[in-house]
Amino acid sequence: MFRILAALLFLSLPLTAQEVSDLSPRDGWAVHSTDLDFDTLVERTGAAVADNGMAIVTRAGPTGAAANRGITIPGNMVIGVFNNDFAVRILRLSTPAMIHAPVRLYVTENADGTATLSYIRPSTLLAPYVGEAGVELSDAASELDGIFAAIAETAATR
Repeated sequence: MFRILAALLFLSLPLTAQEVSDLSPRDGWAVHSTDLDFDTLVERTGAAVADNGMAIVTRAGPTGAAANRGITIPGNMVIGVFNNDFAVRILRLSTPAMIHAPVRLYVTENADGTATLSYIRPSTLLAPYVGEAGVELSDAASELDGIFAAIAETAATR
């Protein structure tokens, strides 16, 4: 009986802060470390998306839900970004390629309180479909690479 009560007590205690590692550069990704805090980078990213003719179509992050469970984790937000012009254009070229729409921007809080904006480059995401869809898909991916680079540059630079 004592073991059961001890286990129940342990399971009812809030969990402590969880360690996560800062994102580092990796193949096919663009990783933009900043001196901005998490909330500021999220806000600036939203503005940069709109300034570059795109739209936020999804937002998800575990930070708030974890806090509601008594778990502290660093800021973490995935922001899905796209626009209908690209959606129609890419869908016309490759139905399977649309699995990668929206393109996801990933804002993460670093151990030192700064934040990083990362994403997998659209050309990397769409590359597996170029063989069947042709050069037009490659062209669309290159255009998206430029747009996402501009979003990141605008958001990450003070």
